[in-house]
Amino acid sequence: MKRRILLVDDEVAILLTLKAVLEISGFEVETAASARDAKLKIRSNTYHMVITDMRMESDSAGIEVVHAAKKAAYNPAIAMLTAFPLPGSEAADEGADKMLVKPMNTQDLLRQIEALLVTHEDTKLHKEENTLLAVAAKAPKTAAQKKSSSTRKLARAR
Repeated sequence: MKRRILLVDDEVAILLTLKAVLEISGFEVETAASARDAKLKIRSNTYHMVITDMRMESDSAGIEVVHAAKKAAYNPAIAMLTAFPLPGSEAADEGADKMLVKPMNTQDLLRQIEALLVTHEDTKLHKEENTLLAVAAKAPKTAAQKKSSSTRKLARAR
């Protein structure tokens, strides 16, 4: 199964170049040239990762895409791409998992994307396991579990 990425950037040259690099590396890539288009795609499709430029049609366009991705039920990894990182601003401050600075060596970019996907999937699995454990702990005991518990109590009492 190919991992799906939504790539968002208003600079067509960057969009097409990154799309080609990611597709050659085995990703399935959809593109959006604006925050508006990206938000529509996020709501109507499922992606493993969303990579968005920080500044597009407005200075806050990238942050709008990040917020839309954070609201998606499928919980994609989110990276923000920028040529001009603001001093002191971190990706986490904007809600993204990672800040990628362009231009970037394609091997570095691919390595960072792979690492983010792995970390994100591990975190997602860990959260799902914790949720399942919490649900199981709250679930009423079955007759067999109650009997087993009673048997253990009797054995300890002897």
